[in-house]
Amino acid sequence: MKSVKATLISWRNILFPGYFGEALLALFFNLGGIVAGFTVAYQLDVFQLSNWALAIYPGILTVRGMISGLLSGRLGSALHLGTAYPRLLGNTKDFYLLFKAAIVLTLVSCFVISLVSVFVGVFFWGLTFGDFWDILVVVSSTMFLGLALSLITVQVSFISFKKGLDPDVITYPVMSTVADIFITLCYSFTLNLFFLLGPGGRYATILFGLLLLILSLAVLPKSVREREFLKTIKESLLTLVLVAFIVNFTGTILRGISETVGSRLEIYTVYPALIDTVGDVGSIVGSTATTKLMLGLLEPSLSGMRNHARRIFSTWVASIIMFLIYALCSLVINNMFNLQKFLKLSALLLLTNLFAVSIILLVTLFIAILTFKRGLDPDNFVIPVETSLADTITTLALLVSILIMELI
Repeated sequence: MKSVKATLISWRNILFPGYFGEALLALFFNLGGIVAGFTVAYQLDVFQLSNWALAIYPGILTVRGMISGLLSGRLGSALHLGTAYPRLLGNTKDFYLLFKAAIVLTLVSCFVISLVSVFVGVFFWGLTFGDFWDILVVVSSTMFLGLALSLITVQVSFISFKKGLDPDVITYPVMSTVADIFITLCYSFTLNLFFLLGPGGRYATILFGLLLLILSLAVLPKSVREREFLKTIKESLLTLVLVAFIVNFTGTILRGISETVGSRLEIYTVYPALIDTVGDVGSIVGSTATTKLMLGLLEPSLSGMRNHARRIFSTWVASIIMFLIYALCSLVINNMFNLQKFLKLSALLLLTNLFAVSIILLVTLFIAILTFKRGLDPDNFVIPVETSLADTITTLALLVSILIMELI
């Protein structure tokens, strides 16, 4: 009896109520990913109008998430350290430079995604180098429409900080879901505009891309002379190129899933929520770890991360609960629910969670420790890299889990 009681006390200590509740609240917003997934499932015919439309979808989600992650991670640390204030007007110089860097990185990301997509697509998707311009126009238009997310990210950080919540825990998980829904709608809208509405639709798509170029050029002249701006761009570019290669292989894996599951709408519906949640687990653990490292509250070593165990395991358990909720919601929204299908989909998602979360936690903590020891700003690396890796790892884990379930 004592051993049972000791075990319960141990788990109660690990699943610290504040950490668990905060993580569950943050991850709960990922239910919105079901909306994004349902949009893909509903618009599947549009996503199959070209060889690259479905394949670059994870890349667009990830890179937009990377920029939001950079913004939220840096802003969360700045609010804690007092180098930024929780207000949009009359803020610090560092805050405005960070915001301008996010705009410029959005433009740069469009070129990087398009170039890498064509390079990977020539070998794996049956593309030609002539597809570069079509991809660039569609990606630029989508990312321009998605710029509104930067303002929303900032406001969510400010509100959570003012309410006494931790922006490191709340902002990115909330915004990753909002971003997935909004960017999915923007991407679907752009694909319809580009492919189905004739020359007028194509010209409108090109116009959106040009507006992104003009806006980026407008903020460059003064910002480019600032050391902090250049540092953010320089450090983020390395991450961006790495992310672009990673997410294009994610797209290749997604094509493999599409070929394996065919038109199983429940899989497409949960997909954005799954990659969101695994990325958010890494974000919560990584952001709180980097803040503690900067404040001297954690030792930069894997053994030192034992002091972070409550946060880690509380967040993991919260993610398991959310995966079960996704299974239920996906079947209900597609009018497919019965107990047998729920148990089967739940088993698939729990297996995916086991593979994906365990790996992303190790990767996130390793990146945080390594960058901190090298004297780099972990906020420029942890969320951007772990988010892109989370997408690939989760997509691969889902494919492996599907294949395993088919053998059972």
